Amino acid sequence: MAPITAHDVLKETFGYQSFRGTQQVIIERTLAGKHSLVLMPTGGGKSLCYQVPALVQDGLTVVLSPLIALMKDQVDALNARGIDATFINSSLTKEARIARYRAIENSSYRLLYVTPERFQKSEFRRVLGGRKVPLLAVDEAHCVSQWGHDFRPDYTRVGEIREFLGYPTTLALTATATHEVQQDIVHQLGLEEADVQVFHEGIERPNLALLVEEVWGEDDKLQHLLRILKKFQAGDGGHIVYFTLIKTLERFSHLLEEEGIAHGCYHGNLRPVDRKRMQERFLRGKEPIVLATNAFGMGIDKANIRTVTHAEVPGSLESYYQEIGRAGRDGFPSQCTLLYDQNDLPMLMEFIRWANP
Repeated sequence: MAPITAHDVLKETFGYQSFRGTQQVIIERTLAGKHSLVLMPTGGGKSLCYQVPALVQDGLTVVLSPLIALMKDQVDALNARGIDATFINSSLTKEARIARYRAIENSSYRLLYVTPERFQKSEFRRVLGGRKVPLLAVDEAHCVSQWGHDFRPDYTRVGEIREFLGYPTTLALTATATHEVQQDIVHQLGLEEADVQVFHEGIERPNLALLVEEVWGEDDKLQHLLRILKKFQAGDGGHIVYFTLIKTLERFSHLLEEEGIAHGCYHGNLRPVDRKRMQERFLRGKEPIVLATNAFGMGIDKANIRTVTHAEVPGSLESYYQEIGRAGRDGFPSQCTLLYDQNDLPMLMEFIRWANP
């Protein structure tokens, strides 16, 4: 019987007839045991770059992800395709965690999603220590770099994690990273630049309409926001309105309530259980409009987000690109609007000074 190929997996498991862009080259390089850093637009198919190799080769592929809330959705989607995948995180009961540990020891899974913090648990290290791990995928790899727009301190342990796993082939993936961030990612992985090929598919998203609308004060901003939401509200899909400050978000939430616009809110002051509930309602279309800070959205896997509106100027171009990248993943036209009020700039400059003392 001939060995299974990447094309076999693509067609029979994922239902695609051909690879897109650089996917095939990245997958072939990964299967050859070579390291890569992949910069691919949101919705460009980054996940297939490690999911396909995970099913072609023997052993367990470990996927580092910063988001506990999304692991279940990612794993459920793989399970629905008949793929043996699981996640280990703090949302599991002790009984469920032990059951999954046993299954890992019995080689029952091909993909395992975890946060970097999980590697601090001795029980987890004991379980994983007996498994062959040929591939480590680092999702949202910009979190590795202190120069990235969404730095996570626990991600700095990724070099130690590679060492613990026996230095597996490593695939780092993100939608965007400056040259400095790319260099830092490679350094944090404990690799040499000469050993890592960077794949950059560009940042163009032709189905996204990018608009800047100048506004004068909150009343004008509210009217622009109402026009956007009412224009698209009748159709299917989701809508995200980003704010920099929680107090501004809450003020606009009250104003939208007065206008009869149903919506949800997501920010760091909410309890984790409430944030999780809000995210799940949004993903399932039960709460199509969400007012959020940048705490919401990384890795959001919702194909039909029709509008992303920035009610305040985002903190960086990288953040802006990541956030608008959540719109239109299904390829259909979507609108991204920045409501520019020059009165917001002093606040932004204060944030920049605070972040760069």
